[in-house]
Parts: sequence; C-alpha cells; structure tokens
Amino acid sequence: MTQAWRQPWLLICVLALLSPLGLAAELPATGTVEVLFTPWDDAEGALIREIGTAVKSIHVQAYLLTSRNIARALLEAHARGVKVALLADREMMVKNDSSLVPKLHEAGIAVRLETRYAAAHNKIMLIDAEGSKPVVITGSYNFSFSAQARNAENLLILRGNPALARIYLKNWQRHHDEALSYSEAVLP
Repeated sequence: MTQAWRQPWLLICVLALLSPLGLAAELPATGTVEVLFTPWDDAEGALIREIGTAVKSIHVQAYLLTSRNIARALLEAHARGVKVALLADREMMVKNDSSLVPKLHEAGIAVRLETRYAAAHNKIMLIDAEGSKPVVITGSYNFSFSAQARNAENLLILRGNPALARIYLKNWQRHHDEALSYSEAVLP
C-alpha cells in the first residue's frame, strides 16, 4: 500500500469515528413497529394515514415520488399548516416524467435536490420527528404506484422512539445541507 493511499484512508477513518453520524448506534427498542410487504399489504394507505396524523412536521427523503395519493396527502398536510420538507434525487426527478416533485415545489413545499451521490436512494418519512411521539418510516418502498402494485417492497413504520427519530432527522439535515435548492438544481 502506498503512502498516498494510507493517509487519506486514515483521515477518512478518523473523521468517521469522530462524527456522531459515523458511529453505529444501538438504541433501546421503544414504541411500536408496523411491518408491511407489497404488493400484499397496503403500504401506500399506511403512509397516507401516517401523513394525516402529522401535527408539526414531515421530513421526506425520496428517490422517486410518483404516487399521486402520497403527493396529495403531503399537499393536504402542507395546507393544514404542517411544515413539509422534501429531499429528492435530482436525476430521478429529471428522468421521470411522472415525478410529482415539481408539483410539490410549485405548491410551496420546501424542496431540495440531492446531486452529490450516484443515487440518493433513501426512502424515508419523519413525522413530528422532534416531538414526543415521532414516527420514522423507512424501507425499500419508493413513493410510487409501482412500489405498491407491481414490486416486492417492504416498509417499516416505527412509532414512539424519539432517539431513533433524532438520529434520522440529523441525517436528513446533513443531506439537506448538502443538497441544492430546487431552482439551483433545475435551472441551467
């Protein structure tokens, strides 16, 4: 191994160890877990119900968002005063004519687009993540019709674990800070 290779690798390891997000965290199992598998379970319906419970905030990280029903639920939450913020993969939004990210942006939802990664492949929703009864939603499930009707996907809805929600929110914020505003990422 060359000296040039060792030093950057060592620096990356040290930074990973010093970063709170670089540490694997074991958390106490608190709250409840709901597990859904598509196409058999109604994951989209479960997502929409959870969006409907939001009081203060919804933080979304989406690789793909083409489900009209999920977009409508996010718009309804926004209309009732819930702070909705969306991070999306720029390339998937640009490539997919069915993407509803532009519609959400036009409706006033805060949208930032991730460009740093080959694929911003996270699929999460954080509902009232800073409150005492947060909901963390994650899994392979893209926010699309195909994820519900055509694909074999999984979705976890984790309720009532504030420590877990804080970790997810911190990671969401890190991605948010790296992402470009919608207008920066879309305009040439």
